[in-house]
Amino acid sequence: MTTTASTENALPRHHKPGTARAALSYRSFRILFVGTALSSVGTWMQNFTLPAYVDSRTGSATLVGLLVFVQLGPLLLLSIPAGLLADRLNRTRLVIAMQSVMMVLAIVLAALVWRDAPLWMLFAAQLALGIANTVNAPAFSASIPMLVERHDLAGAISLNSAMINATRILGPAIAAMLAAIGFSIAQLFVVNSATYLFLIVPLFFVKLPQASGGLPEQGWRKVMSGINVVRRRRVLSRTLLTMFMFSLVCLPYIGLFPSVARLNFGIEATGGSYKLLYIVWGLGAFFGALAVGTWLSNFDKRRLIPIGMLSFAVFLGIFSLMSSVVAALPFAAALGFVYFMSATALASVMQQNLADNERASAMPLWFMAFGGTIPIGNLIAGPIMDAIGARWVLGFGAAFAVFLAWWADLGRLEQHDFLPVHSGGEPFKPVNANRLF
Repeated sequence: MTTTASTENALPRHHKPGTARAALSYRSFRILFVGTALSSVGTWMQNFTLPAYVDSRTGSATLVGLLVFVQLGPLLLLSIPAGLLADRLNRTRLVIAMQSVMMVLAIVLAALVWRDAPLWMLFAAQLALGIANTVNAPAFSASIPMLVERHDLAGAISLNSAMINATRILGPAIAAMLAAIGFSIAQLFVVNSATYLFLIVPLFFVKLPQASGGLPEQGWRKVMSGINVVRRRRVLSRTLLTMFMFSLVCLPYIGLFPSVARLNFGIEATGGSYKLLYIVWGLGAFFGALAVGTWLSNFDKRRLIPIGMLSFAVFLGIFSLMSSVVAALPFAAALGFVYFMSATALASVMQQNLADNERASAMPLWFMAFGGTIPIGNLIAGPIMDAIGARWVLGFGAAFAVFLAWWADLGRLEQHDFLPVHSGGEPFKPVNANRLF
């Protein structure tokens, strides 16, 4: 296997293994991390603005849920074929191609919004964007962990999760600032198209590594490679099922955030109160993700998962009952924190129990369980919100998270359920389940 990390490992390192600072000490990882962060700011400008535009234009939580589905649904249907492409094609060229397609599609969306085009055209462009992102995701996600040594993987995952949530905050904040000085929604999408260059240009100089040593399946059976990896290692199947159920039942409020704000707090997605609520929640998610690679780096990630799920249940339950935006702000921040702390811990366990040559085949299942399942939850929850309100949907998600706190106790698994140490896995340390809560 040829990786940038192996080349850079000859350099002296003085950072604690597994921390965010250790991950940033790798030059190639640092360059692509910064490029991805800058590009993601534009992406979140668009992801924040487009659902709010549809909600204000239609007043329908169902249509907002459908919008999220056409963007993220391809992750559920096409992630496995995309993983096969990542193994067969040059990953650097593949990612550059998909980033370029998404750059063009952002301009297309700008034109459609500028003309107030029929919604079906908007949804079709969003679907194309979702397909391009699905093809991009396995190639990029399978390569980035290979830019750092395995003992620094947790820090890299924590940084990546924190970056997603930092840009989730910064993107809407910049969008609001640009709107205040006269930018239209269409012009914001044009700005987003330009930010794709922040990742495309560095990829001409920093190549994504390819894993050597294929999996045993050949021909059409390669479609089953990732599934077979997960079936052989019970920690992976338990992690994926946890993420699937969490996304389906507990997380619909994320895609339907504009509708939750309108129904529970009586505020519109175009107003300042909504932007403040969203940014505070995103700020909590940022610190939750960053915590896993900083002050929680010494904690066994398996312990963080059930603790996070139980905390999520408490804060989502409280948030579901709130009707005052001001009173809800601290609970929104806490909800964001425990949500992404849990998701980052799950991602860390997943990555730490995959060999490098298994990532492109197995990580598509993660995208299916996380990003691909959320839109299905949105499709189900949207009509329910329209019929009986948002509180019941959020309350049920909170109750279900209590069950997940028990289900996600990975400390009850056996040593053979984890990746062996000689294959790059972390040493197995039994966890006393009685100490989890």
